[in-house]
Amino acid sequence: MPSLTQAQDNAVTELMRIAPVIDRLGEVFASAGHELYLVGGSVRDALMGRLGHDLDFTTSARPDEIERLVKKVSRQVWDIGKAFGTIGANVDGGWVVEITTYRADTYRPDSRKPEVAFGDTLKGDLVRRDFTVNAMAVDVRTRTFVDPFGGLADLAAEVIRTPGTPEQSFSDDPLRMMRAARFTSQLGFVPAPEVVTAMREMAERLDIISAERVRDELSKLLLTPRPRNGLNVFVATGLAARVLPELPALQLEVDEHHRHKDVYEHSLTVLDQAIALEQARGHRPDLVLRLAALLHDIGKPATRRYEDAGKVSFHHHDVVGAKMARKRLKALHFSSDEIKQVSMLIELHLRFHGYGEGGWTDSAVRRYVRDAGDQVERLHILTRADCTTRNRKRAAALRAAYDHLEARIEELAQQEELDAMRPDLNGDQIMAILGVPAGPVVGRAYKYLLELRIDNGPLGEEEAARRLTEWAADNL
Repeated sequence: MPSLTQAQDNAVTELMRIAPVIDRLGEVFASAGHELYLVGGSVRDALMGRLGHDLDFTTSARPDEIERLVKKVSRQVWDIGKAFGTIGANVDGGWVVEITTYRADTYRPDSRKPEVAFGDTLKGDLVRRDFTVNAMAVDVRTRTFVDPFGGLADLAAEVIRTPGTPEQSFSDDPLRMMRAARFTSQLGFVPAPEVVTAMREMAERLDIISAERVRDELSKLLLTPRPRNGLNVFVATGLAARVLPELPALQLEVDEHHRHKDVYEHSLTVLDQAIALEQARGHRPDLVLRLAALLHDIGKPATRRYEDAGKVSFHHHDVVGAKMARKRLKALHFSSDEIKQVSMLIELHLRFHGYGEGGWTDSAVRRYVRDAGDQVERLHILTRADCTTRNRKRAAALRAAYDHLEARIEELAQQEELDAMRPDLNGDQIMAILGVPAGPVVGRAYKYLLELRIDNGPLGEEEAARRLTEWAADNL
């Protein structure tokens, strides 16, 4: 994190880079008698030397006036956020700007939606912002730096603090508590003690926030480069118990002989390792994979059994966990595709175990790929990430076994077009050979031929037709 001097130098450099854009906007707003400030995350990122092409501004102008003024410098203007005081535009072909009227939004105790209220002063707007590092501004005309709540010092100290009291801030918008957890991972900062205390005491206030907003904030946390620290804050403050109770439930009591792993810590390690593999294999941050990694063992608390000789088992926790994930993700309003993919990965995450011990036939490999479908690459990563043993010999053996499985999948794919995985005959051919119309019989025949394909590989149309005729004689 930059020192105060370095942060100031960064800001000067970044402001010079965006000068053409902010100068044009500043001139237009000033000529109409309005204040305009670069604000929030844009100022924070400028101080950190990583300002992107999305710029946030706040102004004394009301939304209709913002829209009128912005149209003087851009032909691409959108008003999708106008009801909340925000007008967006594309300026000079590469800068996406959002300009918002000074705000003073709050939540009523019984409301899931914020009451939109416009303010009249910059300081009134800044004090309503979530954290001090987001409550700094720069006058685009004079380049005056405005920092009434010590955001620059908190940025240098890597502390998450609220402009006013955390109780007031989290009462105004309870989702800020989740945002504090996210910033712990996104920025690498630590919440101030009073912030953590307020999060613990006000966690139930999160219940008034819509499932969609909670889902989006949870997703942003998981998509940070290192979610672990933020998830720890999320759990330790009681927020997770309100949103994703299956996660703190993984903190099972570990018996004195440590006969089983700390499931919560294991799950975070699997998430860490999945992210490392995701990057190593050239993938972008993947929400489905990360959700599956975090939740893959949520079925364990419900399936834990103490066996003879003090052993602990979690039989069928994969199937139970998949059902639990479907229910929770549906409640959080994740998309049907995301729910299906995450639950599938959780249900299949144990399928690989045993491969290195007895070996699989080609038929078993085909079934593995067929069952994973288009999730096979995610399943590769999740299964590899699920190896958290400290026994180096065992870890090496598991890696070698999975390397071998992936090599076999690739070899069979090249030989047999494994990704297609269809019978040798299509529905029209089945109807012609059997002399039957479209209907259940064709479906049963198709399923039979698909099983043949999986067990034996490609048969060719002639042999498939012979086998189909024999099957029909015995089953129709």
